[in-house]
Amino acid sequence: MQPWKLVETVETEAGPLELRRRGERDFLIAIGGRVLMNSAARRSEEALAAIACAPLARRRGARVLIGGLGMGITLRAALDALPRDARVVVAELHAAVIAWCRGPLAPAAGDPLRDPRVRVECGDVAEFVARAADGPRRGRFEAILLDLYAGPHEAARSRGEAFYGDAALATARRALAPGGRLAVWSEDPDAAFEQRLRRAGFAVETHRPGRGGRRHAVYVAAAPPHPTR
Repeated sequence: MQPWKLVETVETEAGPLELRRRGERDFLIAIGGRVLMNSAARRSEEALAAIACAPLARRRGARVLIGGLGMGITLRAALDALPRDARVVVAELHAAVIAWCRGPLAPAAGDPLRDPRVRVECGDVAEFVARAADGPRRGRFEAILLDLYAGPHEAARSRGEAFYGDAALATARRALAPGGRLAVWSEDPDAAFEQRLRRAGFAVETHRPGRGGRRHAVYVAAAPPHPTR
């Protein structure tokens, strides 16, 4: 088997952010020595988008927010499920990741950033959620997808409070249109997070995509079908 070759590294607060490549098709992103994603292991990211966006296939002008661009795999699955007039905002914290998805990573997910439905922004997705929650109702999203580092679990509770804590989930609910969906990728199941979702007023489904190997968790939480403020 061919060895991984370093394509580029960028220093971040969490340590070196690295893009590695093996052969023509295999890519890997790591941060601080910890693997974030591998282009060959994508089933849970695809399921995250497919499950969350399936009800929007016939929704005119559906608005979707994706937190975390990664290799564009979640974005590609969302675009495949959404109608032609959908609008997708992607919030990615690292400018280097955006550049990689426009460059060497583009073929890994069918170059989704070239899709005219997509607008990618370099920034913290929590800020985009808060802006939608506090703004006019026409700016709310039919779906918010969070495909972030490790996802919710007790070991990273303090780090993830801005996305998965009680206050963050209340904000996410306000940022959704009536009946909208919050979909969250998690490295492992987290019963405490599921309880927080229910406490925030969501109806929750937990999915474990695939069979065999490492099975991540996908939480899909539906907001009430009536307007909230």
